[in-house]
Amino acid sequence: MTTRLFHISDVHFGVEDRVALGHVERAIADEMPDALICTGDITQRAKHSEYKAAARWFESLGLPVILEPGNHDMPYYSPIERFTDPYRRYRRLERRVGSTIESDDVVLVSLKTTVRAQSRFPWSDGVITQRALADTLTQLSALRSDPRHIIVTGHHPLLGPPDRLDNPTIGGDDAFAAIAAAGADAILSGHVHVPFDDLRTHGAYAARLIGAGTLSTRLRHGAPPSYRVITCTRGKEIVTELRELGPSPR
Repeated sequence: MTTRLFHISDVHFGVEDRVALGHVERAIADEMPDALICTGDITQRAKHSEYKAAARWFESLGLPVILEPGNHDMPYYSPIERFTDPYRRYRRLERRVGSTIESDDVVLVSLKTTVRAQSRFPWSDGVITQRALADTLTQLSALRSDPRHIIVTGHHPLLGPPDRLDNPTIGGDDAFAAIAAAGADAILSGHVHVPFDDLRTHGAYAARLIGAGTLSTRLRHGAPPSYRVITCTRGKEIVTELRELGPSPR
């Protein structure tokens, strides 16, 4: 048995790349993957209209959808809602289109990397709270003897780029070490709009960090829109395929 997952991130509905989304739609229809994972920044400003557009698109795909919230998915123009119930709009989307996947090859574990406010500005980079990490580690503990691949999904990369000394994700170093020690094989994320797939170490612990690019018009560092195909087979190494798409004409 083999499980194939499409991994997308940072669609930013509101400034989405419709041509890139069309490529993903056709690939899903042609290849019928087992599930689609979207690791956050589903919307650009968390507007109701953007969430509605996202819901329509996810519903049109006809496969299980696993979602994570990103920093752009909390209200931008409604500070009261951001501080009192920042994930209300996201939860509504998740109830409408979100799903889970039952697989003999892989199990997915969520990690919340966003917070409603931070002590630094801007509030875009990740923060791993003790509560969020504890929730993830509790799930991983229950999977300690599970023979399937264990993949953690969240929005922000837990470690910075290999050539960067500081880590933009607060608490990311400790979270990476704890998650790797708990048996996770890989950690999926997005946020930076540049794809990566690296075996990283922190102290005595190692795990793969796998990042999808963006399917929006908000391109960075010359990286085109992209997504990943992740193939999981029990007892074999996780295989990933990066699919880069040319930027849409303006």
